[in-house]
Amino acid sequence: MNQLTQSSNTPEILTPNTGDIVIASNPARIAFSIQNLGINPLFILLGSGATTSIFHTVLKGGTGNDDGTGGSYSMEAGAIYTGAVSIAGTSPRLVITQLAP
Repeated sequence: MNQLTQSSNTPEILTPNTGDIVIASNPARIAFSIQNLGINPLFILLGSGATTSIFHTVLKGGTGNDDGTGGSYSMEAGAIYTGAVSIAGTSPRLVITQLAP
């Protein structure tokens, strides 16, 4: 499984399998962001077990891989979710950043 497990402010490009956890639970997390780098929609679930029918939000795909037009999702202020985050989609490709002390 390809996931961010350490506290890191360095973006990491992932190409996980659908349903994989891409950010491990981290009680010290103070912010995180996910951007879709692929051309297909990316389904995000705050928790484990994301599918294309079980998700919290969908990020639109870009017009080409890595063109910067794919959707993004972040939690940077207020109550920050600190549990695992999983994704689903066709050929998922994304970049994630997590901030923790």
